[in-house]
Amino acid sequence: MNTILLVEDDRSQRALYEQELLDAGYRVVLAKDGQEALERIKKEDVDLVLMDIFMPGMDGIEAMNRILAKDKRMPVIINTAYSTYKDSFTTWSADAYVVKSSDLTELKETIA
Repeated sequence: MNTILLVEDDRSQRALYEQELLDAGYRVVLAKDGQEALERIKKEDVDLVLMDIFMPGMDGIEAMNRILAKDKRMPVIINTAYSTYKDSFTTWSADAYVVKSSDLTELKETIA
């Protein structure tokens, strides 16, 4: 797995995650919302989608559903600050659910 589509509306979070993933050896494609994610995934060869849920415009769940409608095998990791949804994420089509943290160890282990 080499290329990660990182979908995050918060600029500082996006920059932090991008740098951590680059340092871990991944190629990172950025999108600030669900609509941009759909546009980027058409143009880029992506191996995994790392997506926030709550974003302005098209949210992460709708974007994920649209991405998976075109490629059911695309791995998607939900990455959000809201731990309250972790129990119900299994009803979604995501492969994993990681609660945002300043320590990105769990996220990097989930990606690997």
